[in-house]
Amino acid sequence: MDDKEQKFKTYRSLSNMHNFRLRLFAEGILTGILAGIVISFFRFALSEMEYLRGALYNRLWVSDWSINACWFAVLIAIAFILHKLNCIEPMAAGSGIPQVKGAILGLMKMRWLHILWVKLTAGIIGIGAGLSLGREGPSIQLGAVTAQGVSRLMGRTRMEERYLLTSGASAGLAAAFNAPLAGVIFALEELHRNFSIMVLLPSMAAAFTATIISRAIFGRATIFDIPDLQLLPIGYYGIVILVALASGLAGVIFNWGLLNIGRFYSLPCFKRPVEKIAFALICAGILGYFLPEVLGGGNELINHLAKAPVSLQLLLLFLAGKLIFTLISYGCGVPGGFFLPMLVIGALCGSICAQILIMLGWIEPAYATNIMVVAMAALFASSVRAPITGTVLIMEMTASYQQLLSLAIAAMVAFVIAELCHSKPIYEELMQRMLHKKAPEPAVLEQRNVIELAVCSGSSVSGKLIKDIPWPPNTLLVDVKRGESQLIPAGDTRLLSGDFIYILTATEHVEELTKMVEE
Repeated sequence: MDDKEQKFKTYRSLSNMHNFRLRLFAEGILTGILAGIVISFFRFALSEMEYLRGALYNRLWVSDWSINACWFAVLIAIAFILHKLNCIEPMAAGSGIPQVKGAILGLMKMRWLHILWVKLTAGIIGIGAGLSLGREGPSIQLGAVTAQGVSRLMGRTRMEERYLLTSGASAGLAAAFNAPLAGVIFALEELHRNFSIMVLLPSMAAAFTATIISRAIFGRATIFDIPDLQLLPIGYYGIVILVALASGLAGVIFNWGLLNIGRFYSLPCFKRPVEKIAFALICAGILGYFLPEVLGGGNELINHLAKAPVSLQLLLLFLAGKLIFTLISYGCGVPGGFFLPMLVIGALCGSICAQILIMLGWIEPAYATNIMVVAMAALFASSVRAPITGTVLIMEMTASYQQLLSLAIAAMVAFVIAELCHSKPIYEELMQRMLHKKAPEPAVLEQRNVIELAVCSGSSVSGKLIKDIPWPPNTLLVDVKRGESQLIPAGDTRLLSGDFIYILTATEHVEELTKMVEE
């Protein structure tokens, strides 16, 4: 589709918003069906690989040295395979969430079919081999590229494709975690940062449809099996704040480690990318014998912590092992996220806090799992800087809906701690580093797209006449939505807080306009 046709279709959609919304809703359902199938296959494959990995190490323990040596040779061969897959599609490396954010902003280009098969293949191999990576970041990118495929095959505009990317990402998280509300809120709060009906409607349709597909295959059970989670007494809310403080600081440390693990891999011993992957896989091989609990995503470790008491010394060992190995695994650059490992680290921090509080006599042992759950929400909010998502996500993943208030308090406190420590939101910072590492292609920068932005209270454009706003060069305001009314923008039109504006601009100005309108 050429640029002229893109603009014509975009203006036609904006001029008939009612039909455009209904079309997005229908496309959201289609996206949810396809994304639900893809992510369900991903979940099934990973669960089978996890079972096979456990059985393999049980056999290796009783096998002679030659069989064990062959396993490490296989791990090195896997390293070469993962490196080859990274070379085929570099945009499939890592979590995938920064790439989706960049694509929604128009700052990155994703080849949907390449990413789809490379992410699936490499994710199954890498996580299956034991790397401490999660399925949730890859699931979000898989959902997004599935939606991009729907957009490309149906010939949709770039503006419409952004809505579908958000919907696909929402479906990806919903299907991966069996958490439809968290999928929607994550897509809105972290990815699109826009709560307009144009974003909300297809995202909800995609997330709920993908969840139905996932539940039809895996059942209604939550990801974390935490039995007998009691309602936390109001007198314990001071303890919640203390735990949130500790978990918030842990989130700051976790982000610092992720952003600086590259320094370790810049040592002279890692001359080629394949050597980084081989090192991480060899570490996984060694840990498989002595500390298998830290391999893979780690949701079974959380279930174990919730059901059986673990000594403080063992908890500290698990925390150190999971944290360090997650940094090593993510830093090697293979496809896989840190979403679930981050929650596992939060659960371990909470379990350690609970043990200490019980020894001090400050809480009853029956509330130890409450502290663990609170810490997960707090660490997520500190790292990702998405407190609403963190609250709803943990609530859905544990089916602990009565814990809403304590989870929300913990998430807000941890958010403030991260702000005070000047820790940057992890996905935002990773996206910026990717953009700075490799400058966008000139062809990408020259593209002109229509973007939707919400005018926020206190922003530099709120309350100003359109003619008085210093717009970037070659930028045109094409439409203004105020409630259900559609305004034809003119120089003497005053933008108000809550307006949704549609701007035709070059891709290189998207970030600048977003800051002007929404900050």
